[in-house]
Amino acid sequence: MRNQTILKELFLSGLSDLPVLQLPLFLFFLLIYLLTLIWNLLIIVLIVTDSHLHVPMYFLLGNLACLDLCSSSVTVPRMLFDLCTKNRRITLTACITQVFLILFFAASECFLLTVMSYDRYTAICQPLHYSQIMHWKVCVQLGSIVWCLACTNSLIHTLCGLTFTFCNSDIIENFFCDLPQLFQISCSDVYINILLIFMFGGILGGGSLILTILSYVYIFKTVLNMQVKGKMSKVFSTCTSHLTVVFVFYCSIFFNYFRPSINQHFAGDKVVSVLYTVIVPLLNPLIYSLRNQDIRTAFHNVFRRIVFTTIENQSK
Repeated sequence: MRNQTILKELFLSGLSDLPVLQLPLFLFFLLIYLLTLIWNLLIIVLIVTDSHLHVPMYFLLGNLACLDLCSSSVTVPRMLFDLCTKNRRITLTACITQVFLILFFAASECFLLTVMSYDRYTAICQPLHYSQIMHWKVCVQLGSIVWCLACTNSLIHTLCGLTFTFCNSDIIENFFCDLPQLFQISCSDVYINILLIFMFGGILGGGSLILTILSYVYIFKTVLNMQVKGKMSKVFSTCTSHLTVVFVFYCSIFFNYFRPSINQHFAGDKVVSVLYTVIVPLLNPLIYSLRNQDIRTAFHNVFRRIVFTTIENQSK
């Protein structure tokens, strides 16, 4: 049997090897990351400090902002570091840890979007029973289920990934570690791992998507029967914000994990990876804040409070 060198370290290919693009890419993604941090932190602060936002809908939105904040921080700082240095080495321990966190936050967002669609369904289709159905105890329980399911799903895939041996190549064709890219360079049999992705993805991810679609089928039926146009437009505004987030998230996730040849490299892999790890965490708070009157009002109140406090301090 031929001797094989088992690799203990891997290398990330990064976004680009062209020196002329390193600085522009660094500045561009640094700006996006800072905006992501600011917007998501702002939403969390507004929801915590404004008593008018202490309702289930914004509790779930605060959880989404927290997820976006964390998921972006798993990949972007490392990408920015690699754009500044030629040393793109990553240990297997750090790589597996990154895989676990990425899967955990992606699964959490998937389940949370489903819970948010159920919250909208309850508020619109059963408004008289909303306070009895979506009270704080239920919100905390649903949030706990989301985090536990995501952790279990991520842990299973990560533990199975610990059996990988890498002897074909040491270059991961991406700017972070993810399962499809590890499959490409592994010399182990990854059939079981791919089967687990499709099985758990079909049951949990597919089930979540079906529940989300069913929720909105009933929501749109109820909205179309509404007599008040102003109320109808407000409901559509809230729902389209959520549906936009769902569409972008699921499209990018499905392309990355559920394509027919998951163990093959495609030119668009990095583009899709940038979409769901960098762009989506930035878009989520923008979509919700720009289209949500309550968030805009809370922001104006906080801004006005800060301005008045500053003026009072200067006048003393």
